[in-house]
Amino acid sequence: MRIEVHFESGGFWALRPEWNDLVRRSYHDNLFLTWEWQSTWWKHLGEGSLLLLGFRAEDDGRLVGIAPLFHTRAGNGEAVLYMNGCRDVSDYLDLIVEDGQEEVVYRALLDYLESQAPQWDLVDFCNIPQASPALSVLRQMAQARGYQTLVEVEDVCPIIALPETWDDYLMMLDKKQRHEVRRKLRKADAEADTRFVIVGPDHDLESEVQTFIQLHQQSAPAKDKFMDPTMQAFFFDVAKVLQARGWLQLAFIEMDGHKAATLLNFDYGDSILVYNSGYDPDQFSQLSPGIVVTARCIEHAISLGRSKFDFLRGDEVYKYRFGAQDTEVRRLLIAKPGIPLQATC
Repeated sequence: MRIEVHFESGGFWALRPEWNDLVRRSYHDNLFLTWEWQSTWWKHLGEGSLLLLGFRAEDDGRLVGIAPLFHTRAGNGEAVLYMNGCRDVSDYLDLIVEDGQEEVVYRALLDYLESQAPQWDLVDFCNIPQASPALSVLRQMAQARGYQTLVEVEDVCPIIALPETWDDYLMMLDKKQRHEVRRKLRKADAEADTRFVIVGPDHDLESEVQTFIQLHQQSAPAKDKFMDPTMQAFFFDVAKVLQARGWLQLAFIEMDGHKAATLLNFDYGDSILVYNSGYDPDQFSQLSPGIVVTARCIEHAISLGRSKFDFLRGDEVYKYRFGAQDTEVRRLLIAKPGIPLQATC
């Protein structure tokens, strides 16, 4: 196994021609591991020093693994290696490894950490899907080398397994919730001129994202605080980058000509990923625009033939009322002997 090491952001460009093909060959092809997401995250939200590792097969030189990491110090002074994207905006993260090559890539990674990596005390890998081989195979290999390890549940990602038709979906819900969805859709249509709009190439994307941000900030004080200038710049840029790939789905419910609620989704593979939301609490609240836009997005996902409607991280009650079932994301910690085993962010 040959390892190429990139300490500068130019490493993203060096690996770009092969990056997404490797993501597709991995056990979990997901948007948050794509070159577009990873490079944009680092541009706006990265901190410390980039440590981008590429793993190539010795025989033919093909790229079989990427470890997108960064190196920084935690508040307690410990030197920590994080997964690139390990902040609240990346819902699924992992090492990117060709399916079937996990052991050889993990072994090479541990060899590198032992002998060549910048000084570190703790490896903190967040938001790893529950099915990841890193949680078992990498953990066991690290333990065999004398490292401390810990795996803990970090959050849940409720997901709806979508049927073939909207009527079939409604029949999946319990009687009370099925009645509520139908009633709120009828009420919205009866009491306002209600339109479901998905932003397309003919729209002014920057203006539409600005409207999304305004609705997001209006929704709750915590959301207003979250959407600081740095985060706004990230949202503008990532929307532009993902729209160019056909992966952005920015949806609005308009009522009497006013945008009342919004979902910022990603349309990737066979899934719609519900990334963030917003609504105007001062207008049309009696018509439940947040529920309406979510229901219309589910209906649209079914019409597109998608098999999953993924609410991503968080156990908000409304997700379960729409029929979602929990999956987990977990955190893997690897520490040198004597280092406290605790998450650092």
